[in-house]
Amino acid sequence: MPSEIITLQLGQCGNQIGMEFWKQLCAEHGISPEGKLEPFATEGSDRKDVFFYQADDQHYIPRAVLLDLEPRVIDGILKSPYKHLYNPENVYISKDGGGAGNNWAQGYHQGDKLSEEIFDIIDREADNGDSLEGFVLCHSIAGGTGSGMGNVVVQPYNSILTLKRLTENADCTVVLDNTALNRIATERLKKTTPTFAELNQLVSTIMSGSTSTLRYPGYMNNDLISLISSLIPTPRLHFLISAYTPLTSDNTESEVRKTTVLDVMRRLLQPKNVMVTTASRDKNITHCYVSILNIIQGEVDPSEVHKSLMRIRERKLAEFIPWGPASIQVALSKKSPYVTTQHRVSGLMLANHTGISSLFDRICEHYDKLIKREAFVENFRRLPMFKENLDEFTDSREAVQGLMDEYRAATRKDYINFGNSETTQCPNLHTVNLNSINNFNDNCLLKWSEKPFVQLKNLILDNCTECTVNGIEKFLEKHSNLRKLSLNGNVILNPIEQQTLEQKFPNIKFVFQ
Repeated sequence: MPSEIITLQLGQCGNQIGMEFWKQLCAEHGISPEGKLEPFATEGSDRKDVFFYQADDQHYIPRAVLLDLEPRVIDGILKSPYKHLYNPENVYISKDGGGAGNNWAQGYHQGDKLSEEIFDIIDREADNGDSLEGFVLCHSIAGGTGSGMGNVVVQPYNSILTLKRLTENADCTVVLDNTALNRIATERLKKTTPTFAELNQLVSTIMSGSTSTLRYPGYMNNDLISLISSLIPTPRLHFLISAYTPLTSDNTESEVRKTTVLDVMRRLLQPKNVMVTTASRDKNITHCYVSILNIIQGEVDPSEVHKSLMRIRERKLAEFIPWGPASIQVALSKKSPYVTTQHRVSGLMLANHTGISSLFDRICEHYDKLIKREAFVENFRRLPMFKENLDEFTDSREAVQGLMDEYRAATRKDYINFGNSETTQCPNLHTVNLNSINNFNDNCLLKWSEKPFVQLKNLILDNCTECTVNGIEKFLEKHSNLRKLSLNGNVILNPIEQQTLEQKFPNIKFVFQ
């Protein structure tokens, strides 16, 4: 019996991506835009029931819930050729129709008020299945509805607040970066000015490819758990990157003329095909793969897969973590017999890579610049969550910093000890006053950078004549929770060094006396 998956489409981005996803699934399963099974698809061995169910009139209906606070995008879906595909009871548009105004807090606030109605829809859809396995959420992290229920100026605020929830609540998150998607559409598909529809089509390709083993089952990876269990070693390291090759679009001819398993697997490891920009700005960290799953679609001989894996290992094309198994998992999947493709073999990579922390780092950098000046926070203070204080921003920033720290720690051999109380000093200490009696100097700073005070909020340095700005920077880089640093007495820092610290660590309040 197939395990059902319910798709929740939140906000403008989520519903636009969801629309492309259902177009793709309908084509792959031989289902017409009206939900009728095409005559040529009546004897297929595919599992339509994973994402569809049949109505009383035998029409196929997506297991999907469409949610938005403003009607424009969903109205467009309901006026498209696919308007009869969806269950109208599973479409929810806020009665106010005003949207969230690209404000996470507004989306969260309205979502909280509407939660009872929305959960009624989700509960009914869940009860409609025999063996519900999980939910797939399509949403942006930077908008209002998709990020808050789930404008460019406040995008870093919205992103930080959403990333905290994804870190703490999601089992697995596949990250797709607009910058990388634009680059791929421009360079690989030769689109001069890619449209949102074309970018969403790339996303739908990833979504359909990642679920192909569920819909065209083989011996392995037939459910969500088996699909992601090998990719996620610890609960927080669940942010995945993806790549797909060969890429084609309706109006362009593929650059790839001949495909083999080795060629596909080699291309999947090339940064130009990865749909997240993971270039690190920290030259002291060598980022690496935690795990890789390649889903190879097409008629493939398993011996060809084995030979390809051996060649990749011999050439050392992938750098893995030093504390775990270094291997590429491979799942073989059939292609849809109803969709004509230009290539014999295609491949999708889902990978856990420590370089994802560089994406979060860029988001934090933009956030820090805004929050230091409290720019545009009045839009948030109008809502209940932020009316009294901005603690939610601080907590979210700390959660994302903790996520980045863990991904960076995963590049080291001692990661298995990360977060253990034995490797930290005074884990519950919030305030520390250090002075010359302790002979506090750069050596101490560097030593305690390796074993940080994990809950430290307030640090006071008194009369430490041997402390330098470099030593202090090393210490602060490891103490992401620190919020106030007082440098008193004989701590020698000139005005330029003081300004350097303030600019580099905008989340910390510095007191120079």
